[in-house]
Amino acid sequence: MNCKIHIHLLNELFSQELADAQHNGKETADNLRYEWEDELEITSEVTSVVEHQAATYTLAGYDENNTLFSYEIADMHLFEIHSVQDPIAYVGASQSIVDHCTHSTDSNGHTIRIFLKDYEPMANPVPGIFIASKAFPKALIR
Repeated sequence: MNCKIHIHLLNELFSQELADAQHNGKETADNLRYEWEDELEITSEVTSVVEHQAATYTLAGYDENNTLFSYEIADMHLFEIHSVQDPIAYVGASQSIVDHCTHSTDSNGHTIRIFLKDYEPMANPVPGIFIASKAFPKALIR
């Protein structure tokens, strides 16, 4: 099974009432439900997806001086994706910016949907990971 990940940034100005009253419930160019949408796909054989709330995510890599860094980011809503060929992958966001998430499985594979609030600044340091600005490591901000 594969795994599709859909990430949506909610538009806090979207009016379902306006959409219902004037456009048969559909969004319009001046009344968008989402500010943006992103889609990722894991095409290797996914064996399981585990959801974690209030989890810790380790943000690691190399800085501009080629020095290894590692920071633990607390209070994350994460999906842990296990596959046959690849290492464990994580997608998710800081709990403070998550509106809601869903995970479903059918004959086509796994589908993860993450809906983010749009009123708190955030960073996207790794595809599929969104960290609230207030939780982002200050040492990495230059």
